[in-house]
Amino acid sequence: MEHSGTVRALHADQPLGLHVDGREVASYVWRSDLPASTAPRPFLHPVRTLNGTVVTDARPHSHTHQLGISIAAPDIGGRNFWGGRTFVAGHGPAWLDDHGAQRHRRWLRHTETELAHTLHWVDRDGAALLSERRAIACVPLTPDAWTLSVQTRLANATDRPLPIRSPAALGRVGAGYGGFFWRGPAVSGQVRVQSPAGTGVRAVHGTTAPWLTVSGTSGGDSGSSAGASEVSAEWTILFAPADATTARDRWFVRARDYLGVGSSLTWDRPLVLEPGEQIERHILAVVADGNLTEDAAAALAEAARPPA
Repeated sequence: MEHSGTVRALHADQPLGLHVDGREVASYVWRSDLPASTAPRPFLHPVRTLNGTVVTDARPHSHTHQLGISIAAPDIGGRNFWGGRTFVAGHGPAWLDDHGAQRHRRWLRHTETELAHTLHWVDRDGAALLSERRAIACVPLTPDAWTLSVQTRLANATDRPLPIRSPAALGRVGAGYGGFFWRGPAVSGQVRVQSPAGTGVRAVHGTTAPWLTVSGTSGGDSGSSAGASEVSAEWTILFAPADATTARDRWFVRARDYLGVGSSLTWDRPLVLEPGEQIERHILAVVADGNLTEDAAAALAEAARPPA
């Protein structure tokens, strides 16, 4: 994840556009003035297909802490880096004054196709719990699809063991989220979820499938569900781990109430980082126009896979 090379000029705290073949396909909000209750963090939104269909949502009314594509965790050392309510064992979700934030430190690289920077995950008092190196890249794949690569290296920045927990680890069955997370847009009609593990949310949620796809139909020129266009367009996003370590993480998949997919850092058991210990994860998201068949999705997954 070391990066160097020519960089482009930054304009204050404006989002950075990412391009594929000259078309802007994603905007990276690396600094913002979000309220503390959202666990402020960098995120990608809007993310678009090559034809311009928006396939993310950010700050929807039902879950104002969900931010396009981001890296987030509901419990790191007892601090909420997910946003919203905190799940309390034996009680359930509760509003607590325990939210952390991710703060940009310095750029390693920022071009029209690649971004890399360092961050600190800090508690409400500004003390760093995690240090991170993050790399994001956009790569053309086919005439109708491109690949988003999101790579993170997280290190314990404290002098004590640091537990990372999902709500499932605290007793909320199935709520194994935390890590890479995509909030999908509002859709019209049915959402189709498929993977080698089977079809539908129940078949995929909680599995370690080598890839999964979500296909839907939504507006083509809106940045959020609140102002969706009357023009509909079909799209598919394929998610896949890019290395063997990430492939061992389970998928969190939801299509009821909202549309979301995550690659879970830890499911129903805490992940404890010792002082100075670090972990790496690498996720690919193939963004495609059209509603892909299972065979077409499998071919895209193979084409997107990094060389061995």
